[in-house]
Amino acid sequence: MIVAATLLLPGSSLLQGVALPPVLARALARADLQVLGGDAQDQLARHFTCQPDAAGRWPVAALTRQLDAVDAGDGRWLRADPAHIAADMQGVRMLAHGPALAIAPDHGAQLAASLAPVFDAHGLQLSAPDPARWYLRLPAAMVLPPLVDIDQVLGDDLFDHLPQGEPGRLWRSLLSETQVLLHQHPLNARRSAQGQAAVNSLWFWGAGSLPDRIEHGYAQIRSPDPRLQAMAKVADSVAGGHQLVDLRHLRNAQTLLDQALLPLLVALEKGELEQLQLDFADGLHY
Repeated sequence: MIVAATLLLPGSSLLQGVALPPVLARALARADLQVLGGDAQDQLARHFTCQPDAAGRWPVAALTRQLDAVDAGDGRWLRADPAHIAADMQGVRMLAHGPALAIAPDHGAQLAASLAPVFDAHGLQLSAPDPARWYLRLPAAMVLPPLVDIDQVLGDDLFDHLPQGEPGRLWRSLLSETQVLLHQHPLNARRSAQGQAAVNSLWFWGAGSLPDRIEHGYAQIRSPDPRLQAMAKVADSVAGGHQLVDLRHLRNAQTLLDQALLPLLVALEKGELEQLQLDFADGLHY
């Protein structure tokens, strides 16, 4: 039985300018409010304990590799995700990546296979167990430059986020080589003819190995995010009736109200739910 629920929500600015229904206004007025600050990574860190790298990033590639292929083991992994980029007056922007490209599984495998020799030459193994999530298995001793999470790059000029300096030279070169091959691939010509965005770039991010331990305080975790699905799979669940529900993907205020907040608040007022926590991505916690 679920007796408490914590909602992971997008930034509270989504509700700015929206007329709050009375049940929500009453609940927020009575709630304990904490202003925790931080960003999207800090939001997740409030609920999961996972060993980060030196820059404070989680080993997303190893976690999702275990979800997708159950073979992360003690390997060192890097995401090499398919993306769509386009030039404009300000530079070259990433406009879509991963699931948004709707790559068929066999097409993902074909595209990845065409790029594999580029990586083989540097002792890197490319594979695509999921069409939206591609992986490189890295040599244990390989030194990586700082690599930016893909969600931070989306919508931005690619060149603002490229790995810099001598440590980044190999990765800039690999990016350029694979962009040329993807541009020439007949599957992309077919996608363009069908009105689909071309898979014309990769993005390298999420490096690391599977952590020894992940902890959270929930009996059940519900999320469309493969990162959270992977962490829930690796971690041990706990006893009790506290559920974590990830709603960060809901970007329409009315949808968020109608499908999530209002039904749960009604349940709270009726005593069907003992506690409800609202954790917004910008750090407001009710």
